[in-house]
Amino acid sequence: MSNDTLDHKGRPLVAVTGRGVVTSLGIGKSDNWTKLTAGQSGIKPIRRFDTRGLKTTIAGTVDHFDIEPYSAFDLSTAMAEAAAAEAIEEACIGSRSSFPGPLIIATPPSELEWPHLRQLYNALPDSDISGYARLLASARSGKHADLARHVRFAAIADRLKDRFSTRGEPLSICTACASGATTIQLGLEAIRRGDTEAALCVGTDATVHPEGLIRFSLLSALSTVNDAPQKASKPFAKRRDGFVIAEGAGAVVLESLSAAKARGAPILGIVRGCGEKADSFHRTRSNPDGAAMIGAIRKTLDDAGVTPEQIDYVNAHGTSTPENDRMEYLSLKAVLGEHLANTPVSSNKSMIGHTLIAAGSVEAVFSLLTIETSILPPTINYDEPDPDLPLDVVPNTSRSKSVSTVLSNSFGFGGQNVCVVFSSEPA
Repeated sequence: MSNDTLDHKGRPLVAVTGRGVVTSLGIGKSDNWTKLTAGQSGIKPIRRFDTRGLKTTIAGTVDHFDIEPYSAFDLSTAMAEAAAAEAIEEACIGSRSSFPGPLIIATPPSELEWPHLRQLYNALPDSDISGYARLLASARSGKHADLARHVRFAAIADRLKDRFSTRGEPLSICTACASGATTIQLGLEAIRRGDTEAALCVGTDATVHPEGLIRFSLLSALSTVNDAPQKASKPFAKRRDGFVIAEGAGAVVLESLSAAKARGAPILGIVRGCGEKADSFHRTRSNPDGAAMIGAIRKTLDDAGVTPEQIDYVNAHGTSTPENDRMEYLSLKAVLGEHLANTPVSSNKSMIGHTLIAAGSVEAVFSLLTIETSILPPTINYDEPDPDLPLDVVPNTSRSKSVSTVLSNSFGFGGQNVCVVFSSEPA
């Protein structure tokens, strides 16, 4: 292996050779990137179910698939398949339906949705039992096997493994809103160890259903700007009031740079490094000292072998919650120091909302497109900056800038933090 395919620690450099994405803006890189860099919003009123009585009635729903009857599992699966297929096609890797590496996928927690529970409960209309016991009795009747896929955590992974014939047992993970970035970290480390020459890393989430919406509302995490959906998500702005829940999927094909070059694959970027650090302070809040977020960013830069001054651009987690945006600023300031003032920052969530489990995957694709096109997507709704967060936010319209190195942040509930540094191919 030549020196130009090894990193600063003598490990194999890992290239990105394929990308795929689905969000409320559309299916595929072209549609998403055109709308994202034009500052279009995919946030709209929820039409999928009755929202009367709910505090939040808007979301970034993905309405491009014909899922009937609707279920979060089936939509998550469809989005994951679409994103993975696009990434594999771009990578031109393997033969049709035969991917030469493992699948690592981030999926939401598996559970029955309210319509499924109602179906089970009503299946025993003449029963004398009630409550949970009645649900169990109905489930044990063996007449509802079609619901099993909803409660098997590996069900989406198994579907994609069959579709793309990935190698070995697929790995399903969930690290809250850092999950998508975690798949890239695991793929990176597997290739560095020499376990594989390629990996398919996917994140998908379709949590816009009544129970999901209510859960996040009870945490006071969601924006309630229902009368102006496209204005609701406003990361780093003074009057931000919460995130907008959204759906989406992202996928990348990772390969060792030497293997990618050997087969003449497109080198779309390099995964220079990853870092993760967790705290156990609170279910939804980060420790106010920011140690975990700061640690995750520092570990990432150290793993990547880059200095703070080499970061050209930050694709922020930027949820639009008062807490998260403040903590992200403090963490970036602690690590990047004075360089932060000259480092552009964008939050894609201002336009597509927060895709939760999928966020790190979706934003990885957008980070790589930023490197490729030299266009920084905007943070829309940045009309009134928060004076306590003095960042170089790319406000409302895209900015042209040559970018070689991007820091992409993912900070999840429960103190789960993962960051990734992407760069252009070494000269």
